[in-house]
Parts: sequence; structure tokens; C-alpha cells
Amino acid sequence: MNEMLEEITSWIIKGDHDLGTAKVTYIHIPEYLDTVVFHCQQAVEKYLKAYQLFLEMPIKKTHDLVYLIDVISQKDKSYVSLYDFVSELESYAVEVRYPNEIIYLTSEKIEKAITVAKTIRKKVTEDIGISIDYNEIIDK
Repeated sequence: MNEMLEEITSWIIKGDHDLGTAKVTYIHIPEYLDTVVFHCQQAVEKYLKAYQLFLEMPIKKTHDLVYLIDVISQKDKSYVSLYDFVSELESYAVEVRYPNEIIYLTSEKIEKAITVAKTIRKKVTEDIGISIDYNEIIDK
């Protein structure tokens, strides 16, 4: 495996760790909703950064998913359609991590966050043309 593909794979695997953490938490500690959505946002961020690497674009330290979609869309127009899809996860990067911020999370929002993360993972790995196995907990 070449060096670039190894780095791309490592970003996807780290994203899988976040998505797996979100799922395990949701299944076993469902009251930790803030933790679940935070890890979904983190997974999407890592998957998008993996795709940036694939496109040979520099990675900027940011949690802004809309920005990442914007940058990727400059080279791959198919990502334009994902703006609205990822935008709800924007507030889950920082706001949910602090006690003074109140975000009301419903089971529908949780399920959507997990679905967004899984969908972005699928799109990115298909667009890159790689298959990386992950723990079956993600699909539960």
C-alpha cells in the first residue's frame, strides 16, 4: 500500500472509531446523547478529510463540515448535494461539549446523525474505490 493510501485509510479507520463509539454509546448509554452526536460529527469530519487527501488537497484543521464540503466540491461536484445533509451536524462539533450550551436532541436527530455518518462513509469509500471493514456494531 502506498503512503497516501495508508494515510487515507488511517483517517477512515479513525472515523470508524468515532462512529463505533457513537453506536456503542447509543446502544448502552442512550442518555449520553451529546456524546453520540459529537462522535457522529467527528466521524464525518474524518471521512471528508480522507477524501480531501484522496483528491490531493491540503487538510486544514477545522471542524466545519460545510467548509469541508465546500472545499471538496471544488474538485468533485457530486459533494454539492451534501451541504444540507451534513449541516445539522455542524453544531455537534463544539456546542454539545460544554455545559453552558443547550441543544435539544431527539431520537430522530440521533438516528439522523448516525445515518449521516454511515452515508458519508459509504460515499467516501466508494468514491475512493477502497473497502475497509469495520466492526459490525456500526450496523446495529
